[in-house]
Amino acid sequence: MRLARFVLIAATIGAACPVVAHATDEAGYLGSIRRHSLVTSTVPSNGDQNPYAVVISPLTSGKLRQGDVMVDNFNDKHNLQGLGTTIVSIDPKTKSLSLFASIPRHLPSCPGGVGLTTAMAVLKSGWVIVGSLPSQDGTTGTKGPGCLIVLNNQGDVAGTMAGPKINGPWGNMAVIDNGKTATLFVSMTGFGVGSADGSPPVVNQATVLRIGLSIPPGKPPVVTSQTEIANGLGEQADKDVFIIGPTGLCLIGSTLYVSDAIGNRIAAIADAPTRTTSAGLGQDVTKDGLLKRPLAMTKAANGHLLVINGLNGQVVEIDPTSGKQIYARWIDANKAQTPPGSGDLFGIAMTPGDNGFYFVQDETNTLVLAH
Repeated sequence: MRLARFVLIAATIGAACPVVAHATDEAGYLGSIRRHSLVTSTVPSNGDQNPYAVVISPLTSGKLRQGDVMVDNFNDKHNLQGLGTTIVSIDPKTKSLSLFASIPRHLPSCPGGVGLTTAMAVLKSGWVIVGSLPSQDGTTGTKGPGCLIVLNNQGDVAGTMAGPKINGPWGNMAVIDNGKTATLFVSMTGFGVGSADGSPPVVNQATVLRIGLSIPPGKPPVVTSQTEIANGLGEQADKDVFIIGPTGLCLIGSTLYVSDAIGNRIAAIADAPTRTTSAGLGQDVTKDGLLKRPLAMTKAANGHLLVINGLNGQVVEIDPTSGKQIYARWIDANKAQTPPGSGDLFGIAMTPGDNGFYFVQDETNTLVLAH
């Protein structure tokens, strides 16, 4: 894999108030990142491809190891989308890969089967929850509603969450984990989406669902509530990336930030853990500028948002308070795509010490550390 040289791009878009100076430098958190290093391939023995979710295990239990990087795959060995069934665990110190879970392709309780998405979380109780947006042939024309799959600490299926409010769980989860209870925030991108043939329309039916969980001792999580806290977001079938829709979810305080890929913006959902009604499209935080189809998102140590672009190989830093776009940094400048790195990036997660972040490069099926 050819590693790209970092390029820094400054922006002063949408500033509503002065930007607070941080200990790194005027470039914000991204100014402290000096290089990126290949960790390892994300391809397991069955050949699954297209790594999506990137999650750090918070504990050691069963096959889980604290600090290991968990990555799932959306495509099968033939590179067909919506057919990936595996989750791998990567030890960042030894760069070794092990198979955490190989989920049966057909689960009767998961409508349409299994195709693992970026919606994944590892709870403090040792349960792993992962989204499925399945296809029968790699296209959206045969997609099913999917489900959320519950796995134990050995990677075995312990249950599923499905129903009328769960259709195409897609974006990286935001989680409140209290041990005996948990709250998941998941975007749903399957409502009303059909075939990607021709020029598929944008369908304004994507939602953000808040799911309350009770976790009895020694038993799988039980759903206690489901509340739509955002709706009317854009989604669209796409031959290259399956579905374009809200992907990044990041909770800071009581505000949930959502990357609206179709709207090319970051939206804020106020009172996300407690609200009882939908905020609709939410409030604009920032739009356009350095954003090029914003996808996965996480919070840096300085409280800023780091957002992966889908249409180039950059990560963008945003001050969520002012809406200012601080910097964009090339982390994938692969010129095989136009623009460089387009379609290559998806998942992102901070290191346990917040001194860097992990991301996956889909075109090479690899995990990379920026530090």
